[in-house]
Amino acid sequence: MNRPVSASTPSQTSRILIEDFERGFEQLEARNRNLLQKVPAGLLYKPADLLRLHPVSVGELILKSAGAIEQTCGGLTANLWDDPFEWTLPETLSTPALITEYFEEVAQTRATFFTRLKDDGDLTKHIAVPVGETQTLVRVLLATLIRAAGYQERGAVILEMLSQASSREV
Repeated sequence: MNRPVSASTPSQTSRILIEDFERGFEQLEARNRNLLQKVPAGLLYKPADLLRLHPVSVGELILKSAGAIEQTCGGLTANLWDDPFEWTLPETLSTPALITEYFEEVAQTRATFFTRLKDDGDLTKHIAVPVGETQTLVRVLLATLIRAAGYQERGAVILEMLSQASSREV
């Protein structure tokens, strides 16, 4: 992140942090698409039981990753903090093509949110969240990135486990 430092006048607005956040979300979305492409169709919703806690599939986890982004950006844009659980069920998004369509909707929601931010000062504003006290926008965005990346990473681990198990069975 070596950017040239330049003197700015009060009339110029800085969007360096906003653009870094947006790039982080875009990269997360690209990794979700990449992970989706790597999953053989038969393994998309095949549950794996990590540590015997709760069976979960790669498909469910990448949808949770995208859903975290949708929920936050939709909540911040329209103050509708609906959990995307209902419209991201495996029965609803049963194919990679349908999941890709959903990813596009999430990307649009994210893009709409980021276009509404004027400058990096917006990130320090306190906002109302669905539960608890107000938080700064930067805190909400960081928490979302961490949560979405965590789901995604679990999905990648499960895919690796399932791939290894399939290769041993051959």
